[in-house]
Amino acid sequence: MLGYECFKATDDRKLDTESCVRVVMRNRNLGLEQYRFLLQTMVNSGLGEETYGPRSVLAGREETPTLKDAHEEMDEIMFETLDRLFLKTDVSPSDIDILVVDVSLFSPAPSLTARIVNRYNMRGNIKTFSLSGMGCSASMVAVDLVQQLFKSYKNAFAVVVSSETIGPHWYCGKEKSMMLSNCLFRSGGCSVLLTNKSCFKHRALMKLSHSVRTNIGSNDEAYGCCIQIEDKQGYNGFLLTRDLTKAAAKAFTMNLKLLVPKILPIQELLRFAIISIYKNNKKTAAPESSSSSKTSLNLKTGIDHFCIHPGGRAVVDGLGKSLGLTEYDLEPARMALHRFGNTSAGGLWYVLGYMEAKKRLKKGDKILMISLGAGFMCNNCVWEVMKDLGNGNVWKDCLDRYPVSKKNLINPYAVKYSWINDECLNFVRMDFSNLILSSTS
Repeated sequence: MLGYECFKATDDRKLDTESCVRVVMRNRNLGLEQYRFLLQTMVNSGLGEETYGPRSVLAGREETPTLKDAHEEMDEIMFETLDRLFLKTDVSPSDIDILVVDVSLFSPAPSLTARIVNRYNMRGNIKTFSLSGMGCSASMVAVDLVQQLFKSYKNAFAVVVSSETIGPHWYCGKEKSMMLSNCLFRSGGCSVLLTNKSCFKHRALMKLSHSVRTNIGSNDEAYGCCIQIEDKQGYNGFLLTRDLTKAAAKAFTMNLKLLVPKILPIQELLRFAIISIYKNNKKTAAPESSSSSKTSLNLKTGIDHFCIHPGGRAVVDGLGKSLGLTEYDLEPARMALHRFGNTSAGGLWYVLGYMEAKKRLKKGDKILMISLGAGFMCNNCVWEVMKDLGNGNVWKDCLDRYPVSKKNLINPYAVKYSWINDECLNFVRMDFSNLILSSTS
């Protein structure tokens, strides 16, 4: 990896809680129950007040998005990050041999890869790939694809662009399980430059050591737990079911079974095997001891940093607990979620950027990237840091405010409206009534 650039929108696109409430109030399909559910979800999401929303939603066009809106949203992310990436790495667009763009919910014709080739006047023999429908883990799929292509294409440059269109897919219905995406997903993305040219080794930030992809889409529950559908009223949206956590646990476990032997020292693997055999022989597999045996494998013996996809507070908490990670380990994911929200496939790179900006990454360190996505898939990889890193990147303008304390992670609405009594519900009734009166008049 020679470089990566994350997208940072302009301040006029910030989507704080007050702005979110105004968007919610425009949805006339909601009743009091749904309205309160959305407010409470926003409060508990782990998102701060500086995430970025799409222009179409901020302008009040979430119910009538256009193709132009989608293209403008993608153009801003793709071209800004690519411009900075080519400038910083001093690699020309005409030098690129492989281009991979992963955007799950927007697949226009001509493709987004064709749009980039046209913009930068790239070579006619460039190999382009457009990935769609893979959700938050698509970026790791793209990186793995490049790794496989590098086996055939020697001395090549590859660019991976990871993002998502938020505006055209804003859910305007009232199904609770489909409202969650509006509360978590925000505008963002990243462009990454990769190469297998040995002469560029001294310039590399990191080296890809291992990549493991797991797909359990053959299971019906896993396939349907994270899926784009229409609700009963005909509104398009992204359905997140209660089977999501079960599918994620299964896919993650299967992935680790393949990845762990590659990344942990033999001493740790032997220790874990001996403890497991001992416990089985003693027949002490009670719920408590069973849980203990699962977490007794110490990933920190082979991994220095954990780059967890900032999919939501529950995702970060769940992975942290299952892997036995400390708050220090989880800090990058929590802060990326707070500052930029869930930016889908681009999310991991904001987490990595935080680690670099905080000067955590030293030569020889190993980074485990963990991503989960629709399919259902778990795609993980391990990077080795090639030099001490400390670039402020997308975090440079706000780094002095992070990490945010647990007290300050609390959403302002949690303070402004108590969830213990009916104060918030009274607020909902008042504003909902005002909305009905204004729409009637």
